[in-house]
Amino acid sequence: MKKLTSSFQLPCGSLFQNRIAKSAMSENIGTYKHAPTKTLINAYKVWAAGQPGLLITGNIMVDSKALGEPRNVVVEDYRHFDALKEWAATVQGTGVHLWPQINHPGRQAFSWINQKVVAPSAVPLRMGGASRMFQQPEPLEENEIWTIIKRFGTTARILKEAGFTGCQIHGAHGYLVSQFLSPHTNIRTDQWGGSLKNRARFVVEVYQEIRRQVGANYPVGIKINSADFQRGGFTETESMEVVGILSNLGIDLIEISGGTYEKPAMVKRQKKSTQAREAYFLDYVEKVRKQTQTPLMLTGGFRTRKGMEAALDSDCLDIVGLARPFCLHPRLPKDLFEKKYDRLSAPVPKIGIALLDKIGGVELPWYEIQIQRLGQGKEPHLQLSGLIVFVTSILRMIRKALAKN
Repeated sequence: MKKLTSSFQLPCGSLFQNRIAKSAMSENIGTYKHAPTKTLINAYKVWAAGQPGLLITGNIMVDSKALGEPRNVVVEDYRHFDALKEWAATVQGTGVHLWPQINHPGRQAFSWINQKVVAPSAVPLRMGGASRMFQQPEPLEENEIWTIIKRFGTTARILKEAGFTGCQIHGAHGYLVSQFLSPHTNIRTDQWGGSLKNRARFVVEVYQEIRRQVGANYPVGIKINSADFQRGGFTETESMEVVGILSNLGIDLIEISGGTYEKPAMVKRQKKSTQAREAYFLDYVEKVRKQTQTPLMLTGGFRTRKGMEAALDSDCLDIVGLARPFCLHPRLPKDLFEKKYDRLSAPVPKIGIALLDKIGGVELPWYEIQIQRLGQGKEPHLQLSGLIVFVTSILRMIRKALAKN
């Protein structure tokens, strides 16, 4: 356990007390005016008490007119600043770092909660029957691109002022930064499209704008896809090139993930060799480590202490990312270090509707409800019915639509 419990220092000087991080998860429990709720804030108090090295929040959107989910937290000005300070204060005295994940959904924005949906290009989501929930996006104009870049920096600065100890750019899972990177979703012919250098221009400008507004010594990380796993999409080779670009710019932590709404890599059937090593993208991280010494965090698939230790001992990653296990083991990693269990639970709830089960349509709200329970002072409910969760999520959507009208 020496490696897992050991501290780790980022290039900027920030020190994590151990090698376990809670990766971002969909929370969707802000208010309908997009402020953090007491329930959300209290959930982070619970997680902080478990003493991980790092907690990364779920999506914090940079624009109230561009929502991924109806109850996303949005930070575009100071209107919810007191609540943000309360959220940031949940880790005080614990030694835990708390970073917001900053995001813009681009085309992955439900039609019924967004009047206008934008993306690098007018490429619609193709998800079978579920595509009807999304509209064809409008290509971003040059001035709109620069406005969004500025928003990323403004959001990061406000959150720094509120007391968060670093921030993460969401550059994975098919959201806007990822859309610019992928030739599948970015078919522009101007300076923002075409070559990888042009497609990477957006994430470079976002990083540099954040850095300009938060300063040289504030930790800034990114979550990036190892690949899109789509024909004509963002490839593993391109991903490694972008990692190199960001490393050279001085980014502090790179979290590796993969997939999009159209191709959710982490819900597909894994190869036996991957199952044995647990982590979904370990092969990719091993290749990246040969090209960069920038700290690397790997998320997806870790379920045992043995698997985490083996990955760290390989020296190809520095931080172990866990997400859904934190919902069911709220005092993780303290309990893990004290060897109260050897395997972490993270079931995949289903309701028997093939399309919804395939894209995780029940899985996401099932875990959101577990987060709500933690924030309400309750224990996780592993036997919670997927069908009940599905009905509850539909009712919440209806309430949001009525509130909007």
